[in-house]
Amino acid sequence: MERIIDNISPLQRARADYEPKVPSIFNGHIHIAEGETTVSVDDCEEIKALFPNTYGLPIVRFEAAEMADTTDPINVGVILSGGQAPGGHNVIAGLFDGIKKISSESKLYGFLMGPDGLVQHRYKELTADIIDEYRNTGGFDIIGSGRTKLETKEQFDQGLLVLKELNIKALVIIGGDDSNTNACVLAEYYKSIDAGVQVIGCPKTIDGDLKNDQIETSFGFDTACKVYSEVIGNIQRDCNSARKYWHFIKLMGRSASHIALECALQVQPNICIISEEVKEKQTTLAEIVDYIANVVAKRADKGENFGTVLIPEGLIEFLPAMKKLITELNDFLSRYGDDLELVKKSAKRDYIISKLSPENGQFYASLPKSVAQQLTLDRDPHGNVQVSLIETEQLLADMVGKKLKTWKKMGKYTGKYKVLTHFFGYEGRSSAPSNFDADYCYTLGYTASVLIAGGKTGYMSTVRHTHRPHEEWIPGGVPITMMMNMEKRHGEMKPVIRKALVKLDGKPFRTFVEHREEWALNTCYLYPGPIQYFGPSEVCDQPTKTLMLEHT
Repeated sequence: MERIIDNISPLQRARADYEPKVPSIFNGHIHIAEGETTVSVDDCEEIKALFPNTYGLPIVRFEAAEMADTTDPINVGVILSGGQAPGGHNVIAGLFDGIKKISSESKLYGFLMGPDGLVQHRYKELTADIIDEYRNTGGFDIIGSGRTKLETKEQFDQGLLVLKELNIKALVIIGGDDSNTNACVLAEYYKSIDAGVQVIGCPKTIDGDLKNDQIETSFGFDTACKVYSEVIGNIQRDCNSARKYWHFIKLMGRSASHIALECALQVQPNICIISEEVKEKQTTLAEIVDYIANVVAKRADKGENFGTVLIPEGLIEFLPAMKKLITELNDFLSRYGDDLELVKKSAKRDYIISKLSPENGQFYASLPKSVAQQLTLDRDPHGNVQVSLIETEQLLADMVGKKLKTWKKMGKYTGKYKVLTHFFGYEGRSSAPSNFDADYCYTLGYTASVLIAGGKTGYMSTVRHTHRPHEEWIPGGVPITMMMNMEKRHGEMKPVIRKALVKLDGKPFRTFVEHREEWALNTCYLYPGPIQYFGPSEVCDQPTKTLMLEHT
């Protein structure tokens, strides 16, 4: 995780001098003001029973004050949890600067390689020299990240030993919905035993599905979408030049289609499938194939045998028949996973079918062997099908090709159909953050320091009005329990933060719908180009189109 500071690019040198823009409230001392008490988004009684010490806390906002709430030194620990997202280093930088403003004697400790670093007592002190080296950079390499889940009393107690040893009064967990759920569980436990350790979360995920009325966007979403849109724009430029390929492009987003929708708004592709619409309309796989094939055929009639199709990573889970199958497969693997390992490879398919309901067994048997096999690979850390391993883009491309061959024999299609497939995922996770994410993440980290100074625990750091100039941003904190409901995980009902899906009545989706027929038949491509860090604010500092549309 160490690197030679001289071995950096000219852009990285220039970015090191960038000073994140922050809300005007940060220019002076801050006092925390409390609002009304809160309730969870659903299953209130169940969530309250599980979190008696951290449920019903008020939303908090910051107000200017003549004096700080505290000037005592504070030792703080920080964890990067889950997949990388651009801007994580700036969250840590903002946190560092915030606690140092409280007292120059405050210390920040980073736990190495995610939550496991807390349990295994692997850490390092993050000094000014280290922090300065990583400001405005991508990746999580300052301390590394991991996917260990903090769930058990044994883990909590083991972590508490090192927190007490280092005199750490607060722990900041930077992660997505599951990581922040774990943060809430940890906060509840430490509060219940009067451990004297606060826990604060920060909203991270490029998927964009960790948001609500208080959390306007998760960090990394802006940068990742701009990275993907640049590459899609490059493909579309090539596509419009060669004029002979259909590009099927799968984009990250297992549980929601926010990335696909944002990229569509930025590049105006011929086709973009939105999983939430598929679920709402109960669209079948065959209907999706027909839709794409019809667009291909109509463009061929105009002599345009090329185009782009955007596909969200989690689409296959939103197909009605596939959703039912995957739900039963998840239960099946939680019950019979060990037995399946003992079955010969040649007999696994029949064994799985024998354990499924007749309807799901028949559907599973109808799938191509490669897709069926991908559905029964190892689960992800949350016990779900690893949909990123299912080559949905190739499946759709092949099925459209078969449909077009049938139409050609019938005289309904006379064009040419050549395909290239892509999956953009890791390319966007560790990019140097956009100015928006650099500013937003620094503000989230600094906000966490204010929440810590105010004695808060079980809260998530938030920033509102992010569609406005940075001076008008409103930092504060929201109780994590407010975002929670009960969901089935690993065959059991567990408290989790509810994921935010694309709202079909929201302005971003409605804007897409207004234009998609035109984009389908005509070549309306936009070419966003690379992220710009220097220049006019309207070029360098603009947030996502999704965020702007949601606030107009």
